[in-house]
Amino acid sequence: MSKTPDHRWHDMGGDPAGSIPMDSHDFALWEKRVDALMILGAARGHFTVDGLRRALEDMGEDAFEKMTYYERWIAAINQNLIEAGVYSLEELGSKMAEVEARGETYGAAQ
Repeated sequence: MSKTPDHRWHDMGGDPAGSIPMDSHDFALWEKRVDALMILGAARGHFTVDGLRRALEDMGEDAFEKMTYYERWIAAINQNLIEAGVYSLEELGSKMAEVEARGETYGAAQ
């Protein structure tokens, strides 16, 4: 199916997608945390579904090809939280460095 200006790359409606696996998916701890962040952030008014969708669509086609579902969602949540002024890029970078300094085994026990 060719994409037209009215049919962007993320709109897959009508495209063949193959079979859908019906077996259950055991979510990783970090994926569950992404869901929790989405619920909490929306409940506190930091973003809306429309804001998340805009951030997802603005990522571009490459993100949809290379990132997993939850990787895209955490990126969209992060973008919306930064735009809402919940934290800055500098604060995020500082916290990431702090977590990295804890070592690779931090949080391994789930």
